[in-house]
Amino acid sequence: MSELRTIKKYPNRRLYDTVESRYITLADIRRLVIERIDFVVIDKKSQEDITRSILLQVIAEQEHGVEPLMSRDFLSQIIRSYGGATQGMIGSYLEQSLKLFAGQQRDVRDRIKGASETEPAIPVSNLAQKNFQRWRSVQDEIYRTLVNAGRGRGEILDDEKNGVTYSHSAHD
Repeated sequence: MSELRTIKKYPNRRLYDTVESRYITLADIRRLVIERIDFVVIDKKSQEDITRSILLQVIAEQEHGVEPLMSRDFLSQIIRSYGGATQGMIGSYLEQSLKLFAGQQRDVRDRIKGASETEPAIPVSNLAQKNFQRWRSVQDEIYRTLVNAGRGRGEILDDEKNGVTYSHSAHD
C-alpha cells in the first residue's frame, strides 16, 4: 500500500501535487482516482481536508461531458434524500450498489479470459444470472432495513415526501 499523497489547494484555486512537485488540474485528480492512488486534498489556508469537495468537482466536470452518467431525475432524487430519515441508508445503498457492480464487471472480465473460445456466451450468461441473484439479495436486504427502520420509529416511509421510489415485488 502506498503512502497517502497530499495535494494542496492554494487560495488562487490551484492544486499542487506534493509528490510530483507540480500544479495539477481536475483531470489529473481524475487520473489519480482511476489509477487508485490514495490522496488527500488539503486547503493550504485553513488546513481543512477538502477531498470530497474536489471529488465532487471532478464529477461535475465529467457530467458536463457529452454522455453524462447521472440523469436529471437521479440527481433530483439524490438532492431530495438529503436531510431525510433514510439519508444514511441511501448513501450506503448507492455505495454498495457501485461496489457490487464493479465486482461483477471484474468477474465478467475474469470469466471471459478463462472461458473457452468456443462457447463464451454460456459462462457469461451463467455469471449474469448469478449477479442478478446477488443484486436482488442486496436490494431485498436494503428494502427490509428501510421498512424496519420506519416501523421501529412508528413512522411510515413517505415516498412522495422524500422523493424516493421503491420498486419491490416478488416478480421484479
